[in-house]
Amino acid sequence: MGGCIWVMLLLVLVMGAFTAEEDTALCEMLGSTEFPLLSEKGDIIIGGAFSIHSQISKPSLSLTDTPQPLKCSRINLREFRFAQTMIFAIEEINNSSSLLPNISVGYKLFDSCGSTLPSTRAVMSLINGQERTLGKTCSGQSSVHVIIGASESSSTIVMLQISGIFQIPVISHFATCACLSNRKEYPSFFRTIPSDYYQSRALAKLVKHFGWTWVGAVRSDNDYGDNGMATFIEAASQEGICVEFSEAISRTDSPEQVARVVRVIRGGSARVLVAFLAQGEMDILLEEALKQNLTALQWVGSESWITAGHLANKRYSGILSGSLGFTITKTKITGLREFLLQVNPSQDPQSNLLREFWEATFGCSFQSSLHAQSQCSGSERLQDINNPFTDVSELRISNNVYKAVYAVAHALHNMLKCGQSGDAVNQSCSWKDHLEPKQVVKHLQDVNFTLQSGERVYFDGNGDPAATYELVNWQRSQAGDTVFVAVGSYDASLPNGKQFTMNGINITWAAESLKRPLSVCSDSCLPGFRQAAIKGKPICCFSCIACAAGEISNSSNSAECSRCPLEDWSNQDRSQCVPKVIEFLSYGETMGVLLSAFSLFGVGLTLAVSCVFFRFRHTPLVKASNSELSFLLLFSLTLCFLCSLTFIGRPSEWSCMLRHTAFGITFALCMSCILAKTIVVVRAFKARRPANTAPQCSALLQRTSVLSCTLLQVLVCVLWLTFAPPFPHKNTAHATERIILECNLGSPVGFWAVLGYVGLLAALCFVLAFLARKLPDNFNEAKFITFSMLIFCAVWITFIPAYVSSPGKFTVAVEIFAILASSFGLFFCIFAPKCYILLLTPERNTKKHMMGRN
Repeated sequence: MGGCIWVMLLLVLVMGAFTAEEDTALCEMLGSTEFPLLSEKGDIIIGGAFSIHSQISKPSLSLTDTPQPLKCSRINLREFRFAQTMIFAIEEINNSSSLLPNISVGYKLFDSCGSTLPSTRAVMSLINGQERTLGKTCSGQSSVHVIIGASESSSTIVMLQISGIFQIPVISHFATCACLSNRKEYPSFFRTIPSDYYQSRALAKLVKHFGWTWVGAVRSDNDYGDNGMATFIEAASQEGICVEFSEAISRTDSPEQVARVVRVIRGGSARVLVAFLAQGEMDILLEEALKQNLTALQWVGSESWITAGHLANKRYSGILSGSLGFTITKTKITGLREFLLQVNPSQDPQSNLLREFWEATFGCSFQSSLHAQSQCSGSERLQDINNPFTDVSELRISNNVYKAVYAVAHALHNMLKCGQSGDAVNQSCSWKDHLEPKQVVKHLQDVNFTLQSGERVYFDGNGDPAATYELVNWQRSQAGDTVFVAVGSYDASLPNGKQFTMNGINITWAAESLKRPLSVCSDSCLPGFRQAAIKGKPICCFSCIACAAGEISNSSNSAECSRCPLEDWSNQDRSQCVPKVIEFLSYGETMGVLLSAFSLFGVGLTLAVSCVFFRFRHTPLVKASNSELSFLLLFSLTLCFLCSLTFIGRPSEWSCMLRHTAFGITFALCMSCILAKTIVVVRAFKARRPANTAPQCSALLQRTSVLSCTLLQVLVCVLWLTFAPPFPHKNTAHATERIILECNLGSPVGFWAVLGYVGLLAALCFVLAFLARKLPDNFNEAKFITFSMLIFCAVWITFIPAYVSSPGKFTVAVEIFAILASSFGLFFCIFAPKCYILLLTPERNTKKHMMGRN
């Protein structure tokens, strides 16, 4: 091992970690090693370091006086039970014929006082033996083969910094700091309690499960609290949880510092407090919380204190009632209670620890002169006492100690090749005078066995056990006592999402309320709203912004609003997508009814005029108007009025093709008739001899011109329908909140070709009619045709920009209006004067009047 040289080098390294004042105290403290509190000789020695005392004195330090040695006080009955559990397990192994036969196991127990300096003294004593000075008597081999302890992460780290140099394995039953899983730094460390890496994440999932997004945090100001809280805050942020404050306390803090921490907790708005505290810090925090009446707070605790029986009393019930937290699974250890009840000072009359335990348990003293206390007789019965030492109903950490001892036994059993000689009778071990610590570490890493309780014990590559927890809730029993009720579980080996489960048992909340407390920075955003971060505040503090039109959030506290599909739109509450309103010009709306009425009115007028013309078909006026063309023109106008009806109603494949082609062909027929009529009028009045009129304007020529002009438009429409016909189209680009059901032109070229051809015929009619403006005035039909063409062209010229700029169904309405307006313009300009003469001034309906000249 290197003997005293190694120890002296170690002292230099260790002392470098302390302040100047602590160096002085450490030198005095390590000037001599102490004797174990409890010990037993054996072939194999297991060392133990437990926080048997919870309070440590802080002697005054000066440069002139020799510092007083550190003194530990206030016995911790729970830790004393851990120590006795270790002794119980060792005695079981010594009495076993199947585990380490013919090998005796001894022990040395030291007090770490829950602090780093006493822990250093304890590990030095365990390694170096009982020599009084650091002189030539320093042995070359550790006095223990394995160390079990300590109960705090910081104390364990200090012990490992010393024992690790000699590669002496350390198995902790209660040190949970995730930092201890670092195999490079601590290659000889094992533990029987899961790492805080898992517990911290389990606590974050627990907080998230109950909807608490705004919590406070308090931790021990040491490795256990700092590492555990750092992991919790990281995991909480991933779950969307914010920490309002994170305070640290130490058992050595001044009362003013502890009071300040409690004031911060009281002043916070968070109603849930995550307490990652060791028992020592929890004790002083609760005392100050009582002074400041800190109540109605939901506590979420770490495994260090969540099942501490001495806290589950009426004194703290107003503060801790309803607490929640994860702890390891409890079990039963057969025979342990009977063993604990046999503890008595008479077992070792020289043991100060046993006498102190007895005095603290029964409130007596072996020295009758102290404060008039009753004198201890040693015959008092532990069976009549119910305290953390005798209470074996919550064997969790004690079971970890039990597993640690058995892990050592199984490792050494395999290392010494016990029972592997092949002789069924000889089950002895191959004893070695010198056990290499490296070999012990190797065999500890490989242990895999099952206890009598059925629990499997093994270590992973980092020296950690399987991470499984129970979720316990502090509830009130019918007798009025606080009991720890398992209400859920957490298994880190399961896939994410299945790790945390509840078992359906009702939970008691803070202040024994049946209603779950609410702890949020901002109230939940209802469906239809999204969260918006507030500048300068955590993400859990937000304002609620209504989703924009076309977006929804169908759950509370949505971070973003989701856009509805193309054919859907958000409802009024912005909570769900509903089908968009489909818009088209229908017969059921006011505009559709009015346009239909005007269309049918136009049809009625043309039919009425047709009847009038048929009635007066033999009169000079009708004959002079070319009755055949007049009837054909009236027929085409009727079709023009009727074709406007095809633009009203839900667009379909057939209606889209019909409406544009019907419009183009009927107006081409109408313009062809007017063109033929204009030519007839011009030729009739320009002829020098009336006898030449008939041959020049024969009926065959009129029919041919009308048919040819119309057939050309029919040809254009056929080409349009063949290559790119109009089709129904859902227009979602023009209006976001509705779907405009319209007819897509298919080919804009085809549409404008049809419209342009009609415009060309109208222009020819206008030019010819304009040339006939100086014909006789008694009945100058060319003049009326000119006016009708002016109206027609004006309507369709204004139609183009109105058609392009009108939205939705108004595009169709503009087109219908242009059809009706131009049709009514043609009808009234051409036929109104004739009807006036036929019906109101029949004296002008004579051949003489028709042929008269001014």
